Amino acid sequence: MSSFDDIRPYDDLEIPAVMRRLSNSEKLCVIKDLFFPEVDLDALREKLCAIQTSRQFQSDIMVGVVESILQRSTSGFKVTGLENISKGKSYLFVSNHRDIVLDAMLLQYRLLKEGHETCNIVFGENLMFDQLFTDLWKVNKMFQVNRGGNPKAFYNSLLHVSEYIRYLIEEQRESVWIAQRNGRTKDGIDITDPALVKMFGMCRHNRGADSLTGLNIVPVSVSYEWESCDKLKAVELCVSHHQKYEKKPGEDFNSIVTGIKQQKGEVHFHICPPIGEADFEALDHLASGEFYKKVADLIDERIHAAYYLYPNNCIAHDLRSGSDDFASQYTPEQRARFLRYMEWMEEYPMLDREELKSVFLGIYANPVDSKLSQHQTVP
Repeated sequence: MSSFDDIRPYDDLEIPAVMRRLSNSEKLCVIKDLFFPEVDLDALREKLCAIQTSRQFQSDIMVGVVESILQRSTSGFKVTGLENISKGKSYLFVSNHRDIVLDAMLLQYRLLKEGHETCNIVFGENLMFDQLFTDLWKVNKMFQVNRGGNPKAFYNSLLHVSEYIRYLIEEQRESVWIAQRNGRTKDGIDITDPALVKMFGMCRHNRGADSLTGLNIVPVSVSYEWESCDKLKAVELCVSHHQKYEKKPGEDFNSIVTGIKQQKGEVHFHICPPIGEADFEALDHLASGEFYKKVADLIDERIHAAYYLYPNNCIAHDLRSGSDDFASQYTPEQRARFLRYMEWMEEYPMLDREELKSVFLGIYANPVDSKLSQHQTVP
């Protein structure tokens, strides 16, 4: 029995029973319609029952799922920076987070296609809203972090995750994907939480560079031409400006469905150079809190520098500022298309139109400001 049984993914000995449970579920049609719309339900059941390992599930099932999603809802998927990682080496991928499941799923897919081992994925307990989806996540190398409870329970939960990440990377030689902060970026401002970086080193009971040594932290910059769930995010942010936003039942599932089905245009991932021992040692003279903040800043700098700006980002920035500073980066036709897209706001007459417009434009415009803040030019 493993000390990580409460959070780990399923191991290969458990996979056949999980596959039978999935194939016999009355809700399998929900999974089929979302991930396998072109596959016959009985054929899907038969395919699931033949799966014996997590790797087989990823190669025989998830590759087809991702390729179907890409074909149906994107106009292209590009990954750059693969030269920054090596086969056979394990990494802690720290990514900006835009889509509730696709960010990690797409990285896994590309790693597999390039001959790398796929990464384990950290996800919140809020995604365990149903046994069927819990099975689907955990068979795909996803493990959970629990964020609730009293302060002591919360601390112990973070320590447990820190120990598991270290165990995976150093002992199992497996990589891990984690978002740069709790939850998705909804306002377009990608900022790494220093507390997350501190969590990485909690299990070492050391401070500074010694606590992060050996983790091989690799920032990953995720960019969508059309922001995943942009309308839902804008409405949530607009409401939360005036009152505490309360999630409705089924809202996380709706975000998953929307993110998968929404047209996203081009998608670009960049795997940044690792943050190495020399980077940590250069900051090791700082007090503990400042050290982790500066490491978080390093992650941000690399994510912002590698963020791929699309015409939509530049259009939104000019619309919000009332200028034509970036007019050379888009055509009149692209600007007209973006303005037509913004007509969706007419569906929400109960919200202040100017506020909703400002929030929505910020989702696309803020990445431009993030890049400029790092003294990066906008191509």
